Amino acid sequence: MSAHNETEQDVAVRSAMAPGRVSDNIGVDVAAALDRARFNTDGLLPAVIQQHDTGEVLMLGWMDREAMQRTLTQGRVTFWSRSRQQYWRKGDTTGNAQWVRSAALDCDGDTLLVRVVQVGVACHTGTRTCFDGDELTVVADAAPGESVRGVAASSDVPRDTAVEAGFVRSAGFGQRTEKGAARGIHNS
Repeated sequence: MSAHNETEQDVAVRSAMAPGRVSDNIGVDVAAALDRARFNTDGLLPAVIQQHDTGEVLMLGWMDREAMQRTLTQGRVTFWSRSRQQYWRKGDTTGNAQWVRSAALDCDGDTLLVRVVQVGVACHTGTRTCFDGDELTVVADAAPGESVRGVAASSDVPRDTAVEAGFVRSAGFGQRTEKGAARGIHNS
């Protein structure tokens, strides 16, 4: 999208964003990042998209080398669609754009974190994030001195605790939780 095709909303969001790290050697910096990135055997790298100011994880997408380069140099997030086998830029058809604030490779260089200003919803289903679905039942264990959703970590509390939708149900080792029993979930 060229500058003369930007909507008023695009201009307002871009103008309101504080710039991320800007380099006089952007070409050199991007080339170094692309060289450091470890793409999988399909030539792809997972990109975690996060709201810059809240830390909210919005979605996960896939990038190849070209999509990563576009994301780092054009100010908008670009993905590689594995199903359509083409590039797509978030918001071009919906207006729900992602404006890049910063990006970082993880310690192994095999995952990219992109911090963005999200305009509108991030998920194609119309929810704020792609992780707004049902909470999963998990077995949680409190670290020393920490609580798990209100259960104090002490010798009085079983170490294995099933957590679902904000409710904690304790079960002894090898026993099913109250809610997990209906799903065959247990902590052994």
